[in-house]
Amino acid sequence: MLTVFSIRAFPLSALNFMLLHCALFCAETLKSSYYLINMDHLKQSCYELSLPVTEKSNPISRDIDRAHSKQMVQILKECDAEIFEEKINHDPFYQRLYSLPVIQTMVDVAKRVEMILRDPEESLIVLSGCGTSGRIAFLLVTSFNEMLKAQRQKQICSYIIAGGDRALLTSQEAPEDDPGLGARMLEKVCAGKKDVLFIGISCGMSAPFVAGQLDFCLNHLDIFTPVLLGFNPVHMARSELMQDCSFHFKDVAERMAAEQRHKKAYVLNPVLGAEAISGSSRMKGGSATKIILETVLLAGHEAAFRDKMMTPEYMSASITASEMVYDTTYSRSDELAALIHKAGESLQMKAHVYYLGWKTLGIIGMTDASECIPTYGADFGDIRGFINNGFSEMKNKEGDLSCLGKEFILGHKDFVDTILHSLSQNDMILFLFTVNDDHHEVTALANQLRQRTSNLHAIAHDLEKFTIPEKVCHMFETVLNITWPFSSAKDNSVVMRQHWELSTKLCLNAISTGAHVLKGKVYMNYMIDLRVTNSKLYRRAINILQRFTGCSKTECESALLRAVYRTDDLTEDMTAADVHAHTDAANTQERVVPTALVMIQSGCTHAEAQRHLDCHPVIRDAVSACLNSSKTRALWTEHTIK
Repeated sequence: MLTVFSIRAFPLSALNFMLLHCALFCAETLKSSYYLINMDHLKQSCYELSLPVTEKSNPISRDIDRAHSKQMVQILKECDAEIFEEKINHDPFYQRLYSLPVIQTMVDVAKRVEMILRDPEESLIVLSGCGTSGRIAFLLVTSFNEMLKAQRQKQICSYIIAGGDRALLTSQEAPEDDPGLGARMLEKVCAGKKDVLFIGISCGMSAPFVAGQLDFCLNHLDIFTPVLLGFNPVHMARSELMQDCSFHFKDVAERMAAEQRHKKAYVLNPVLGAEAISGSSRMKGGSATKIILETVLLAGHEAAFRDKMMTPEYMSASITASEMVYDTTYSRSDELAALIHKAGESLQMKAHVYYLGWKTLGIIGMTDASECIPTYGADFGDIRGFINNGFSEMKNKEGDLSCLGKEFILGHKDFVDTILHSLSQNDMILFLFTVNDDHHEVTALANQLRQRTSNLHAIAHDLEKFTIPEKVCHMFETVLNITWPFSSAKDNSVVMRQHWELSTKLCLNAISTGAHVLKGKVYMNYMIDLRVTNSKLYRRAINILQRFTGCSKTECESALLRAVYRTDDLTEDMTAADVHAHTDAANTQERVVPTALVMIQSGCTHAEAQRHLDCHPVIRDAVSACLNSSKTRALWTEHTIK
């Protein structure tokens, strides 16, 4: 006789029956008397196998929703460490950041940068992406052009972001799904050019906007050298057909890989491991994008103007320097944990977190803030970023966008004029500055804010021989003060600025992630309350529902649509509409995924699901309560097989 107990059982879908039989077969084979079968873990482990790396759940962070701030820092540190590891879970098959083929591809792309810098007439380097990738592209291009300008060299870099410059500050998800739009924008930017290095960034190798651009390049290899930067193996690239296209991203990636053998195109796709929050590529994906492309651009510049040899050793050394930034940043884990705790308190009390940054650290702050809305279903005002001198400091293509609305008011003066009067003690203000910034400005702004609140904190970078005055630091309740070797700044001030930016990004990613976890916006390590605003997020929402219910894709999609259209009975027009119509409808809806989950698990109506969520304002608690009480998940106390 074999007795089997189940810790967490799910509705007995075909998948669950298959898993149960599999588990029972294993138990019988091992001739064991008692086995605990956790259907949740079995089902999720099986389901995970079908997902690309960037969409998987990271086992390191599986219980991050139960962690306190210090534990969160340790979890995030371990997840970020995977960027630099030679193997993840001892998997020898994936290329890693330090893998020789990846390093050699970086050398090859840097040589193309060098060629364009040596002969800039009728040439261009274009970086393009959606969301976080597009914002990183903007930062790198503007910084690289500023360096060229300071050295009286021709500025030959341009950026493209899906949705235009408004996407630098707000979520503009719909344009990501339009490959034709991507191709048209690229063609316009490159009009009249005869030699173009195009770098398309798609962390999950899934963005149709970027796929359309890469396809355009592949059809015009006499002018373009296309580069795909992503963090999945080619065979895991998205294989769904795209809007008005006969091909999908995987087709494009495979064509790119084929052309790489002739050095006409390049694929840079080291695997970084799953994100700390499943699918949140703004974190490791964004950091690795910055590390790789800064290394490539600077190597090309050094070769063109300083006659430095471009070697694999040079590339590896640059990556190692970024790894040092990671180590140095996380060495201040106590201060980082304190900032996470403070930000979490503010969001829990329905107050706000404000980043006030100087120069490019201000851009890093605004980037982090803008990503919270689609990732966590956050409100616009929950976390906001501001930069000294506003748009004049941004140096974006389209200039001042403040006329578009309050989301585009971003200068420190704007903050004083529009927000200072309403600040409360519950609002957290986080200053971002370095030893090179104007400390008179820092202290003057801090003094103004101290008249309203003492909840002021800072992330401050200084150098061994040039530290920030103590009187500046004493203005803040918590100061995450990182001191960097003076020799690094002396050797190359550009690299030092890049390191300050990366360090600040790691800190802010941790703070905003931790704060939303503490607010209850994360279940296990899933962004359970994400906004369903494009095809990628639509697919991710269905994946989440499948993970937690064990239901089929069809059942989960039906529940998702009922939540989107706020109905119990889907019409034929609703079910026949395409994904883009669904995401347009979902764009204005809140709690779409939690509502769908409650409806599936409880078998209730849309209105009943909404009432359930209203009784549990913390999304994590609502989901947990639903999963624990669902009548369809009867507890198996004993199953006897003779």
